[in-house]
Amino acid sequence: MPARLPSWAWVSGLTVGAIAAVTVLAVQADRGPQPTAAASKPSPSASAGAKPSPKETAPAAVPADSGTGRRVVYSVGQDRVWLVDASDTTRRSFKVWPGTVDPGPGEYSVGTRRQEPTTGSDGVRIEQIMYFTQQDGLWVAFSNAVDGSSPPPAAAGTRTGGIRLPKADGDALWEFGSSGTTVTVVG
Repeated sequence: MPARLPSWAWVSGLTVGAIAAVTVLAVQADRGPQPTAAASKPSPSASAGAKPSPKETAPAAVPADSGTGRRVVYSVGQDRVWLVDASDTTRRSFKVWPGTVDPGPGEYSVGTRRQEPTTGSDGVRIEQIMYFTQQDGLWVAFSNAVDGSSPPPAAAGTRTGGIRLPKADGDALWEFGSSGTTVTVVG
């Protein structure tokens, strides 16, 4: 007849298993969303008319014409941002949802930063707003929705300068892009 394990052994085994599971989940959460071949843009919210996501097979290289040194690179044509460190190494790259007004190509710098939530021009609660230029009298800024959702489709004729990021990428950009950080916009 097999020997029975004492109750403390069962409790210890369950505790070790739970700690291992929590550790795995914490590591995955710390890494943020990982790109897959099936998705390149953040998952759209359940709102009608959400923008479809093209497929991505590999992370895009930082554009060659984006300068050097520590900077945020925004490609209008690729709807993508790169966080590049002082040694020209890409620390993070992610897809974004652009506003209806694109900033012109050039070099800018992060000016005003606002972490507290406010309501964006699309009626969505946004946070971690980083203004870097004006285009045709409209401020252009990076931000993320408080609830992590994608922006709703803009009404016909609406002008918006918000470049919306997924929540995890908004957190990373907020940490990386202090006031004065260079923002290079390419086509």
